[in-house]
Parts: sequence; structure tokens; C-alpha cells
Amino acid sequence: MINDPKILIIALIGGTVPALFWLWFWLKENQEKPEPKGLLIICFILGMLSVIFVLPIQKFIQSNISSHQLQIISWASMEEIIKYLAVMIIVYRSSYIREPIDWPIFLITVALGFAAFENTLFLIKPLTLNQATVGLLTGQLRFLGSTLLHAVSSGIVGIALGLSFNMEWVKRKWYLFIGLILAISLHSVFNFFIMDNNGSNFLRVFAFLWVVTIIIMLLFEKIRRMSKKVNIVY
Repeated sequence: MINDPKILIIALIGGTVPALFWLWFWLKENQEKPEPKGLLIICFILGMLSVIFVLPIQKFIQSNISSHQLQIISWASMEEIIKYLAVMIIVYRSSYIREPIDWPIFLITVALGFAAFENTLFLIKPLTLNQATVGLLTGQLRFLGSTLLHAVSSGIVGIALGLSFNMEWVKRKWYLFIGLILAISLHSVFNFFIMDNNGSNFLRVFAFLWVVTIIIMLLFEKIRRMSKKVNIVY
């Protein structure tokens, strides 16, 4: 229970601003035909609300799975699937997906909303204990690490769906499956090394994440070029 509303406000700002920065970074890559701002706001908020559904599932996994490695994989799987489902709630049987680039944009936006609220929860404890320095360090590390991780892992799923935009139904589902597997694998590897190695492989893990980010940016550009050629409604 938080008695001081200022702590909640500071934590919310500290958790949301880094996510908004990354959102700006990805959205500026698609300035030619941007998605409606209202729709992006809905995606971001729905991503934040998704954390509320994730927390009890995480506790259930922790209570019922004894293997720590399997817990990490299950947590990553659950988060990636819920972020995808959050997007599907918005776009299912709608005309919002008009071109390939829309998939990674919507998924990344939901993912950054998810990261914003997750960051907020991580900042509350050190701020409650008057550990401002710890809170600042936590925010910076999550800005460089987990916030980017959420964007990139969901971006992988979005790019998979974007690449399969004009393919038949079976191939689109196959691409989705591969995208989710890759996203879950990246998420699991990152969490495993961060949680189980006491920071000894900190720089290596972050370097690996940034290499993956560069690859995703290149694929993002490919999807953007594909979108220029699309003149059909999904």
C-alpha cells in the first residue's frame, strides 16, 4: 500500500518517460503514413493494463513450477503471448491493419505500454524506501535493457506478421508461430542471464540485445518498403 501519492506519480513518470522515448524512436521510422494517434494511445494504455493480468499468472507459475529455468521460459512466453493478444483485441476483424508496417508499430506500442507500467512497479519500492539513487539507477538500466527488450521482442512478432502480410492464411500462422518462438527465446535468454549471473555477463547481454535491435531495425526498414507497395486493405 502506497501512502504517499507523490511516490506513485514519480514512479509513473520515471517508468513511462523511457518507454515514450523508445515509442518516439520507432514511430519516427514511419512518418510517411503514420497510424492514428488515438489508436496508438489505446494500444499503449492496453499494454499497461496487460501487466495487471500478467502478475497473477506469474505468481501461479512461480507457485506451481519448481524449475527456475522453466519459470523464466514460462514468464517470457506468457508476456509475449499476452502482448500479442492485446493487439488482437484492437485489430481483430477491423480495418486498422492496412499495410505490413502496422503490425510491428502496434505490437511495439503495446509492448512499450507494458514496459512503462512494469517499470513503474519496479521503481515504487526504492522510492518508498527513500533510495532515490537506487531508483534512478534502476530506471536507467531498465531504459537500456528491459524496456528495449519488450519493444524488440514484440517487434520480432510484428515483423513476422508484416513479412507474411500478403501470404495465405496457413503461411501467416506459421510466420506468427516462428515470430513468437524467436521473441520468447530472446526474452528468456535475456532474463536468464540477468537473473542468474549476478551481473557478471551484464555487458555481453546488453551488447547481444543491441545487435538484435540493429537487425530488427533493418527488417523494420524492409517492412516499411513493403508497405509502400501495398494498395490493398488487409
